[in-house]
Amino acid sequence: MHFAGILPEDAPDPRRGIAEVLKMMPIPVVEFAEQRSIENTDLGVGSATSADGYTAMTVSVSATLWRNPEDKSDPVNLAELDDDTRRAIEEVPPWPRPAWLIELVERMRFPHLWEAVRTSWHRDESDLSTLEYLLVHHTRHVLVNQFRTELALEMHDWDSPLLPSESAVRHGAFVSIDGQDVVGAEIDSDHFVYALGAKLSSGGTLTAVVPREHLRYINLSFASRC
Repeated sequence: MHFAGILPEDAPDPRRGIAEVLKMMPIPVVEFAEQRSIENTDLGVGSATSADGYTAMTVSVSATLWRNPEDKSDPVNLAELDDDTRRAIEEVPPWPRPAWLIELVERMRFPHLWEAVRTSWHRDESDLSTLEYLLVHHTRHVLVNQFRTELALEMHDWDSPLLPSESAVRHGAFVSIDGQDVVGAEIDSDHFVYALGAKLSSGGTLTAVVPREHLRYINLSFASRC
């Protein structure tokens, strides 16, 4: 979420609006299964419509990572921050801020799994709803937005040869969803991220993209959001 200008102390939490849109999702949303090292936090919703209503919806779940969940005050839990981010956290403005904004700013101190888990629903099957397409699209989305500097990419370099294509998708990977192993697919060839996905019994598709540096702290299992 990005905000500009001065927000009044009573400014409404934008997550409430997202929660209302989320009610229109035709299938259950999937997130990381409950585990001490992961705190599912923000939701993002994208959709497409026609005269007949929604034709597609995507819900992304972001999460905070705790390297030492037993002691959240342990400095090992802190993220490596650039100067601009550190300044944004530490410089407290002279005016009161909404509680939800303070919460979001404080959370920036810790590693953030940005839009790590996606649930995608399409009313009609097409080339844009295949597991292969969605897994590659999600992987590229994370790389272009989170690893642009490392890959020397511009904001819209979606077709860069440095990014994975469908040829990188390997089928036969097992994905744990609601306690059941489902046969899905993975992208295990990228230097910066690991991606995993599967078709859901609800008719949608799960994809997950996680930075490799965080994999050792995470159980890559998933559950329907309550």
